Amino acid sequence: MYYGAVATTEVQSQEARPEGTGRKRTDVAFLLAQLGAYAAERFGERAAALDFTRPQAGLLRLISREPGQSQQAVARRLGTPPSRLVALVDGLEERGLIERRRNPGDRRNYALHLTAAGERAMADLSQAAMEHEHAVAAPLTQAERAQLSALLAKLAAAHGLVPGVHPGYRDLPEKKSR
Repeated sequence: MYYGAVATTEVQSQEARPEGTGRKRTDVAFLLAQLGAYAAERFGERAAALDFTRPQAGLLRLISREPGQSQQAVARRLGTPPSRLVALVDGLEERGLIERRRNPGDRRNYALHLTAAGERAMADLSQAAMEHEHAVAAPLTQAERAQLSALLAKLAAAHGLVPGVHPGYRDLPEKKSR
């Protein structure tokens, strides 16, 4: 809470200053990065409590929302090379949460689906995500939440970000040799 009090005081005191004097008000880009890092870290803690990394949680979410996609299609959607997705898919498959099924439209590819255990895990992750959403947005009214969501969606679209996909997937590590 210390940082919130400092930021509020700083912004209020800066707003009281005549334009062009004193320190510059904190920029939108910095505040977005600061809050994004905070929110990602807090969600990571919630996911870890359920024995998931953030990338695993995101992949389960994508498969639950768009089941039956090939691993290559999922990699394209996430913006990561298919070779970098292999370890993530393998790990979730080894845990019995997802399965690869022959793609009826193209027998050379496998379609990704959640298993029954994956559906239960996704329900737990969805609950954690909802609690996270409420915790992060708690200081805002419903109207403010809606307005902020619309403004952030507008910014994300203007910068070509894929809805529902965290850009961190581009940085997944390569699969390690066994």
